[in-house]
Amino acid sequence: MTTLKITQVRSAIGQSDRHLGTLRALGLGKIGRSAEHRDSPELQGMLRKVRHLVRVDAKES
Repeated sequence: MTTLKITQVRSAIGQSDRHLGTLRALGLGKIGRSAEHRDSPELQGMLRKVRHLVRVDAKES
């Protein structure tokens, strides 16, 4: 299964509450913070919401 490393690269200041909540659910909240998650349809939907704030790198496991 593929693991995704998600890193926040832009500030959440001025973003909607939905975007802030999605970042929190991903384990992010500050620029430079990273989290690893297994790829799933739910995760893909969350990443689609905040794609302008994060960078995603794939890791095979």
